[in-house]
Amino acid sequence: MSRLSILSPRRRRQVVAAISSFINLLIIYVSLGQELTQLIQARNANRRLARQPMDSYTVRHYDRQRHLDRRIRRCDTICFSLVRMDRALFNRFCEVLAVNGRLRRTRDVNIDEMVYTFLCTISHNEKNRTLAVNLLRSGETISRSFHRVLRAVIRLNSLLMKKPIPIADNSNDYRWKHFKNCLGALDGTHVDVRPRREDQTRFRDRTNHLSMNVLGVCTPDLEFIYCLSGWEGSAHDARVLQDALTRPNGLSVPEDCLFHEGCYYLCDGGYGNSTGFLTPYRGQKYHLKEWGPRRPSIAEEYYNMKHASARNVIERIFGILKMRWAILRDSSWFSPSDMARIVVACTIIHNFIKKERGADRFEREFVVVVFGCKVQQHVLMTMMEFVAPS
Repeated sequence: MSRLSILSPRRRRQVVAAISSFINLLIIYVSLGQELTQLIQARNANRRLARQPMDSYTVRHYDRQRHLDRRIRRCDTICFSLVRMDRALFNRFCEVLAVNGRLRRTRDVNIDEMVYTFLCTISHNEKNRTLAVNLLRSGETISRSFHRVLRAVIRLNSLLMKKPIPIADNSNDYRWKHFKNCLGALDGTHVDVRPRREDQTRFRDRTNHLSMNVLGVCTPDLEFIYCLSGWEGSAHDARVLQDALTRPNGLSVPEDCLFHEGCYYLCDGGYGNSTGFLTPYRGQKYHLKEWGPRRPSIAEEYYNMKHASARNVIERIFGILKMRWAILRDSSWFSPSDMARIVVACTIIHNFIKKERGADRFEREFVVVVFGCKVQQHVLMTMMEFVAPS
């Protein structure tokens, strides 16, 4: 390189370009050699690959692995945008499904590919044919993989659903310190579905949408305690709660929880004010957006404002859930029975992410969520500053 200085500028540029081309060509040949080595190793490890001609099943298998490598094995940013988890959390989720969910690989499909298929479907409401084209699989294989993972996630219900803990007497949380022995909050939300023509009347809600009524119960730290889905959109929230209380393994309100008597949940005016459920005063201002800069003037208004600021946690968790999983925002082609299981699976995975990572990007960036034609109220912590001092 020391003799380049005596060359003309034009000749120097030509020599540098030739050296760069040679280096790039060398890198390409090394990459092709590595890919060929991986292909030979894959053929040796899989008997079915070894029996197939090189230009059919083997090539599809290799292209499929390259597709997965680019999406879930190389970059945390791409992995998070596609499956709502980084690479480490995705591998941890596959491990939990294999150990606790009894998910097993099949002859041709690995666990990570099945989990990727499931998470892509619920994260972006991907269609079966789209995943079949991207992964070079048949539609039946994609469907079987999705339902295998769905059953495995449902088996994690007892492991990942949060056990309720009552609010302690010495709590410093300005939202919850006024509600001693409270276990959390509950409310209902609607998820769009596509029922059969003869069932559309039952699933049509008061806004004339075909939806499914979902009951959710959560803790103050944004983790689900219980979820009941499957009821038609025309069903009243109180009817869904009654069904949850009468199920064998349904929602229960312990009378003596960790030596605290009188445990209860916060709920809105759509439910009855009964043992175990605390509702706001009727005929008084309640929703936080109704107050503005004005402070409460009577005891009932002050109670309603404190009740609304604490119960708002259930609205926030529904918003985070629908921001994370697009299949809950849009109407899917799954049957209502499958959608009911998918909703429960989404709450279980939400608890898993909350347990392993705490507050993720969806929770930190959450402000207001618009679902179709319906706007649900979601208020950030900074909007609580006008709450009157205790």
